[in-house]
Amino acid sequence: MASTSRTRNGRGRGRGRGGRGGGSSSLPPPPSSTLPLIIEEFFIVIYEDPLVKKALPKKFADYLDGQEPAKVYLRAADCGPRLWTVEVLFDGQGRMYLDKGWENFAIAHGVDFGCYVHFKYEGDDVLTVKVFDGTMCRKYYYSDDEDIDDESDDDVKPCIHPL
Repeated sequence: MASTSRTRNGRGRGRGRGGRGGGSSSLPPPPSSTLPLIIEEFFIVIYEDPLVKKALPKKFADYLDGQEPAKVYLRAADCGPRLWTVEVLFDGQGRMYLDKGWENFAIAHGVDFGCYVHFKYEGDDVLTVKVFDGTMCRKYYYSDDEDIDDESDDDVKPCIHPL
């Protein structure tokens, strides 16, 4: 007569659904409702006129937790220290938009229809931006700091040059 070992719940110690038997699952535990919501990075896809105000994800606006900055500072990744000042609008329903100043940034960085724009929140109202073209390839630039006028975004002259 063969004996089988059983656990306290009456089930055998077989391999089961996990395939490894015995140990704990290698999957992370489900998210806890007590963990803070952290939205540091997000994409927007340019489906419409790339030069008009752009809506940011509602979850990012929620992450700011009631703080409604009048402006943010955009920094192109890998393009030197220049910060582009962009005014921010809130619609009263939790939506946040990049407004005045976005057009200059978009022109200077080649943001066009079909682009994917990646944002990373760095804190202190600074967002680092990477632009991807419609083929999902990143647009890389190098900086030409001699041409940068840090005091004014009025000129739309790009501070960057495509590689």
